[in-house]
Amino acid sequence: MILFLAVNLAAVTLLTGVAAVVCALCGIDLTAALGDGAFAGLFVFSFIFGMAGSLISLLLSKTMVKAAMKCRTIDGSEGEAERWLVATVEDLARRANLKTPEVAIYPGEANAFATGAFKNSALVAVSTRIMEQMSKEELRAVLGHEMSHVANGDMVTMSLAQGVINTFVIFFSHVLASVVQAAMENRRDEERRRGRGNYWLYHMMVQLFQMVFGLAAAVILMWYSRKREFAADEGSARLLGTPGPMIAALRRLNNLQPGVLPDSIKAFGISGGWSSLFSSHPPLEERIQALMNLPPA
Repeated sequence: MILFLAVNLAAVTLLTGVAAVVCALCGIDLTAALGDGAFAGLFVFSFIFGMAGSLISLLLSKTMVKAAMKCRTIDGSEGEAERWLVATVEDLARRANLKTPEVAIYPGEANAFATGAFKNSALVAVSTRIMEQMSKEELRAVLGHEMSHVANGDMVTMSLAQGVINTFVIFFSHVLASVVQAAMENRRDEERRRGRGNYWLYHMMVQLFQMVFGLAAAVILMWYSRKREFAADEGSARLLGTPGPMIAALRRLNNLQPGVLPDSIKAFGISGGWSSLFSSHPPLEERIQALMNLPPA
């Protein structure tokens, strides 16, 4: 999730920066639209570039995460553990009416993830430590959780939500930059009132506001991500026919030391206080309680 957001932010920043340069070279002044009150054109611009940034991060998600997490794709011929892992994913994919995703193993603490732009071209990966520290039944539940993410199309819906939020981030960044610039300038004539007197200052402020608003937008996306985790837990319970294995897996994760997240992103997993707003996963205790409250199948 953090990698997805980082790629999205980089894509949006690059796209809008390139747009600013192209507009300057072509003599097109986006700030003039604000001066004339023509917000519709600015909103269309924001929507195009906002959705483009989100789609780029979605399409690159599998390639980027495989490289970042040092994933090793397997086909089951590597050994008994790998053969069981591939066979289990194949079985869960059949139960979920999906094409079998790529299966990979990566070095790290107990964790697993699924990603990919399309349901039938996804990647499911588990860490070396989770394979060592969980029973097969617990690991099967975790794989069911990840396959539920794939079946629910969570990466796509997250990308669409990100694109909509990007649209408003870009739009209000331009609006606020125009307001701030107008307050800073003397506005002696119409040209300066429209911001043409300091075009590059305007776009520097746009980039600054995009980063600030982007941070606030991450809170919304992380809230949505936490909701999808509950749905994926429930999906695992449906695929396995019982919530017991998923409850056992979560309890196992709760007792593992060190934490379930890599050191580089561990701060994002702290529950409580402001940091919980940026957590992509709910507290394990809440997830266990939600599974225990599921009605009988």
